[in-house]
Amino acid sequence: MSYEQIWAPWRLAYIERAGKEAHDTQPGMTMAPGADASCFLCQGVSDSDQRGRHVLERSPHAITLLNRYPYNNGHLLVAPQRHCARLDQLTCEEQLDLSQTITKMVNLLTAVLRPEGFNLGLNLGAAGGAGLPGHLHWHIVPRWSGDTNFMLTTASTRVIPQALDSLWEALTAALQKRS
Repeated sequence: MSYEQIWAPWRLAYIERAGKEAHDTQPGMTMAPGADASCFLCQGVSDSDQRGRHVLERSPHAITLLNRYPYNNGHLLVAPQRHCARLDQLTCEEQLDLSQTITKMVNLLTAVLRPEGFNLGLNLGAAGGAGLPGHLHWHIVPRWSGDTNFMLTTASTRVIPQALDSLWEALTAALQKRS
């Protein structure tokens, strides 16, 4: 019997950094007022290195970035630029911008990746499954019929077919064409 090898080198960073901050602040980075320097979303808001942080877009009140440890190809995070943990802390302007950004990103992913559906979600608080309970963020997960396979059930492993840098390039190019 022959075996096919699955190569996912980006997972090594996740394994090696388990329990540690995935992205440290850069020397001289100026954090936004009220930001948490240990929060990767706040770092994404404050850092000008969009590609390095996999930031797709910043709107007046929201930031969109690739999930570095995706459930599926194209998994995005949409968060308020301001560090806040509760829905009732959002202003009306922030709520509207976040909602419009989520809609825009679903449309972008539909055009670029052609998924057959989506999972959209927000986990509130650590008990609700939030990996970063101090900063609200919505997950946009593209789905295709049959996108679950034996790897998930037998090895607790997901296979993501596209590198984050390649996905970032495709999505940012599509965003630029739409501007």
